[in-house]
Amino acid sequence: MSSRVVITGMGVVSPNGMGKVEFCRAILAGKSGVKRISRFDPSCLPVQIAGEMPDFDELAWVDARERKHVSRVVPLAIAASSEAIQDAGIDPTSLSMEEKRNIGVVLGTGGGAQEFSEEQYRLWHSGQEKKASLFAIPSGTMGTLSSEVNMRFGFRGYSHVVTAGCTSSTDAIGYAYQHIQAGVLPVFLVGGVDSTITPGIIKGYSLLRALTQSWNDAPERASRPFSANRDGFVLAEGSWMFVLEDFDHAHARGARIYAELCGYASTCEAFHRVRMSDSPEEPARAITMALEEAGLGPEDIQYVSLHGTSTEMNDRVETQALKLALGRRAEKIPMSALKSQIGHAQGACGSASLAATLIAMEHGAVPPTINLETPDPACDLDYVPDVGRKATIEHAICNCVGFGSKNSALLLKRTG
Repeated sequence: MSSRVVITGMGVVSPNGMGKVEFCRAILAGKSGVKRISRFDPSCLPVQIAGEMPDFDELAWVDARERKHVSRVVPLAIAASSEAIQDAGIDPTSLSMEEKRNIGVVLGTGGGAQEFSEEQYRLWHSGQEKKASLFAIPSGTMGTLSSEVNMRFGFRGYSHVVTAGCTSSTDAIGYAYQHIQAGVLPVFLVGGVDSTITPGIIKGYSLLRALTQSWNDAPERASRPFSANRDGFVLAEGSWMFVLEDFDHAHARGARIYAELCGYASTCEAFHRVRMSDSPEEPARAITMALEEAGLGPEDIQYVSLHGTSTEMNDRVETQALKLALGRRAEKIPMSALKSQIGHAQGACGSASLAATLIAMEHGAVPPTINLETPDPACDLDYVPDVGRKATIEHAICNCVGFGSKNSALLLKRTG
């Protein structure tokens, strides 16, 4: 029999709220975290806005001597992880070696250390080699990111990175969930982190025509999932981390439980490296498989946290997928897109969605999808526009789709 998996800790560093308390207030109030980019001069770029965190103090989490040798994602991941661990009632300094060996770390990221590598290349190609880091190679790879978190807290279990585009952190959470179910380890620190707000990445996405260029003068209105006048997503950064535990392990130590993770599934359309298929079949199949694993049907769902990027095809196909997976029930379920408030945090977006869903379940309130004045006629579900709504949520879906034709879904169950 598979072990039950519960969530006992949460940590947040988000464009619209530092820490889970501020994040909770922001998302329930519909507060945007999108603003004009401040970490470099964006005036020469077609896109000058992002879900950025200019007030995040990197040096509170990484020693000043070490900061030049790691990417910004390292202090972001450590900050969110610290809050999640504390929230779960775990003190790393008091753990025995056996207990440390029973805690795994899995991070989901889309861009990883791209920001760090872009800076190293800039230094090399501008004749400033002496300013570059001697750790340019190891710190510029994806795999070392989880090691930085393990080293900070002394955890000796798994140290893995999942990178699968937009579904990276959803799949990382699913990966940890499956390993706890199988009895491999009783505890995982898992979630997502990304920080890809750089000139090079903005130029690259602009070539793909993926980012909105219409709202440089009104950043808070720029991220517009399901809106008739949307024309691309807003790049964002952040980190959302969780402690996942075997239910018996959590119960034995008297841990507070947010919710039970009771289903996960992932599919691939095998269609295109960027563009998703017009068919909703595979994203719908991921939702259906997760429901089946959880032993639930469409009638059991009270909330869906949407991927909702603000791109025409993504929003339209996701809407069709929900109708296919949930049938007529889809028309009656409140749904919302967190990206309307924070932008698209790339591979960390699934973990951001999970954090928002846990808050919605705990507070009995659905966060709104902001900037939805005129919905696209092809997007005709209940997206809870502009103002949040009270709701009792016993079961919820976190949906995620992304580059490379990937689709993933998580199922949550309220406990207690």
